[in-house]
Amino acid sequence: MPTWGTIRRIEPADWTIRAAIYERFAASGRTPRPEEVAAAAGVPEAAIPAAYRRLAQAHAIVLDDEGRLWMAHPFSAVPTPFTVEAGGRTHSANFIWDALGVIELLGGTGTARFPCPDCGEPQRVEVRDRELHDAPDLVVHFAVPAARWYDDIGFT
Repeated sequence: MPTWGTIRRIEPADWTIRAAIYERFAASGRTPRPEEVAAAAGVPEAAIPAAYRRLAQAHAIVLDDEGRLWMAHPFSAVPTPFTVEAGGRTHSANFIWDALGVIELLGGTGTARFPCPDCGEPQRVEVRDRELHDAPDLVVHFAVPAARWYDDIGFT
């Protein structure tokens, strides 16, 4: 049984804010500021903290301890070892699965760079037209079962 707690259903008004978050990440290659999200969503900036909390309760985004945007999967709001070049921008992803997700969201062509979690050697995966190219013999290992990801999403 998942231990994710109660997951909220996303309300229609919050979908607009969530879409604005993703649009700003994609367009800028950086974490959108709350005032940018508010302007893009057409809502008052004062509405953003409560909307962020509702979206986090629905596991649509992840907030840090101060209520700031930390993750909007597959985008990371903080620098990580997983960098992605796609859509003419550089983004951070949380892990390889998210790196591939960023590439897909931004048109299906891009490059992910990251250190090997075993030896630390630089790795590179290239995707062109939604197909892997120049991918070495890599293995993706999920150390945490999906049902447990939100027990500690930062570790996962």
